[in-house]
Amino acid sequence: MTEEFKRKRATYHLYTFLFSKMISSLGANVYAFGMSMYILSITGSALSFAANLIFSIVPRMIFSPIAGIVSDRLPKKKIVLIGQGISIFSITGLLLISFSSALSIGAIYATTFFYTIGSTFSTLAFSASIANLVDQERIQRAMSFNQLSISLSGIGGPVIGGMLFGFVSMESFILINVVLYGIAFLLDASMDFDLYSSKTINSIKVESMIQSLQKGMDYIRSKPALSRLLLVVLWLNFFFSAVTVGTNYIFVERLKIEYTSIGFIEAAGAIGMLFSSIYLAVISTIQFPLLFSKRAILGLSILVSGMSLPLFFKFSSLFIFLYYSVVMFLFGSLSVFTNTPIGVMLQKDVEESYRGRILGLIEMMAMGFMPIGSLFFGLLYDLVAAQIVLLICSILLIVITLILLPSSFIRAIYPQNKQKSLPNSAQLEMKR
Repeated sequence: MTEEFKRKRATYHLYTFLFSKMISSLGANVYAFGMSMYILSITGSALSFAANLIFSIVPRMIFSPIAGIVSDRLPKKKIVLIGQGISIFSITGLLLISFSSALSIGAIYATTFFYTIGSTFSTLAFSASIANLVDQERIQRAMSFNQLSISLSGIGGPVIGGMLFGFVSMESFILINVVLYGIAFLLDASMDFDLYSSKTINSIKVESMIQSLQKGMDYIRSKPALSRLLLVVLWLNFFFSAVTVGTNYIFVERLKIEYTSIGFIEAAGAIGMLFSSIYLAVISTIQFPLLFSKRAILGLSILVSGMSLPLFFKFSSLFIFLYYSVVMFLFGSLSVFTNTPIGVMLQKDVEESYRGRILGLIEMMAMGFMPIGSLFFGLLYDLVAAQIVLLICSILLIVITLILLPSSFIRAIYPQNKQKSLPNSAQLEMKR
């Protein structure tokens, strides 16, 4: 296989990956929106709605490390297709039930549970395969395309879901989702997941799952840049629960913003993700991804405190709307500027035989921190003023980032960056 043929094949992968991810993400958002509205419409219970969210979080948290181990042991393409197949059959089962009888809450919960399991395996195996699908020079573009598809589906999913839910039957609604997942399945089946693979056959030693997980954790500890960055990201996920929990509380309870305006404010975040994803897709490779992510994380940390400004001073409704729209836009942009370089580092710096396990462990810890953070800050907002909570979280995030990723550590990882920052005379002196 010539290098020119591989590059053409990688180009095909790049755009097929974009369309496949966009279609599957759109289907997932439409399905999630529609099922949530259906549950609320027939039960009127927030608890029933929350239970469906639990069935979409807990399986991902439990099965992520298992999916990572399996991705490192078996052909990734097979895992992607089997995982997608499970998701398709789960929703098809719900469609058949809807034809024979009225949909029950139990059937929706079961579908969500099995769909999430299939999605966990396919998504994680696909993420671990990106460096195998495209050449090293275009990994950043692939990761940006991934964020781009999530942004577009995040904007379009609720809109399309709302239109479908209001104008078509539930049978038609579910059938459209089955078709979308089927198209994504066919697109993924057309790709060569071993195009740039460095793994040889029989290169993986048979070991227990516990041993595999332990080796994955040992591998993370052996990579100082990776381990420190992941610690920062985990703390970031925890403290950002203060934002995800607090925004609706602040908008509705404290500032009395209209629901239509809240929708536009939240859409600004997805638009920010969209623009930053396009920017990273067209620029050249980020030279110092760890430094880039650190700066983005510090920016996000400052924005957390910025969320509290309208709680300290009295502003007009228009100013509050515009202010939070800008803040959410920046949140979305900086989130992509944080995640994309980290994704590029994981694809380039983590060995292929460990990549699935590392991604699985990260997913498990991130999903575990979400309910803990939501519960903690949900209780805290009832006891402490929202602006105080946000300010403390902002300060702690900045301190944690500066402690775990100090300038000296960044210079040790990127010594060439230190040289570039020197005056021209100093650089000439070093060359002598």
